[in-house]
Amino acid sequence: MLTIGQLARYVGVSIKTIRVYHDKGLLPEPDRDASGYRRYGANDAIDLIKIRTLAEAGVPLARIRDLRSANDEEFQQALREIDDELTARIRGLRATQGRLRRLAAGRLAPLPNEVGAHLEHLARWGFTPRWVDLQRDLWILVFATHPDRAITLFHDQAETLADPALRQLFLDYDRAHDLDADDPRIYDLARRIAEATRERYGPDEPPELDATSEIPALIQSTVNASSPAWQRLDTLIRAQWDG
Repeated sequence: MLTIGQLARYVGVSIKTIRVYHDKGLLPEPDRDASGYRRYGANDAIDLIKIRTLAEAGVPLARIRDLRSANDEEFQQALREIDDELTARIRGLRATQGRLRRLAAGRLAPLPNEVGAHLEHLARWGFTPRWVDLQRDLWILVFATHPDRAITLFHDQAETLADPALRQLFLDYDRAHDLDADDPRIYDLARRIAEATRERYGPDEPPELDATSEIPALIQSTVNASSPAWQRLDTLIRAQWDG
């Protein structure tokens, strides 16, 4: 027969935990012997191991208490359900672990392979590393927040850049980063971009995210914040469209 301290050591829990299980009705509290000590037998140790295993699996104590009165078939069914829940939790934890590892590597979210290939094309086409990095970060944001629309928007941009004339506009946009905001070349570029956009889409609106989404404004503010010239360019392009 074991004292509560011995039982706790053998099973690997604290005395306080055993007392909690007593209070919650999970583990019957044995009577005291002639010396005033509560003594525990093998069945108590087995029950405690079962309780500990279920508790460590995340099963609520109230559910564990209910399982004590279940028959063998009900108990086995409950164990299968708990196993399924653990499998789902493990899958979720692995996904979280993957996101943490991508974060540690400087990649907030996975991008489709075609986006990665597109970013490599940007570098070969002559875009600056600053532009390529900005595009990567912005696509990460779009794919993370609007996965249902992101690929449509990406294909539209990829098709645009496949046209050498339109690609040159984006190259000029990239290189305008270091211009003075009042440089006349900024106004000329805004005019050319607005004209090319109208020619490409006609009376239709370019593809965009949900009208209620704040992501486009966040993206544009991120772009504008990196360069006064880009901010001026954005203002002029919007004025051209509105005009």
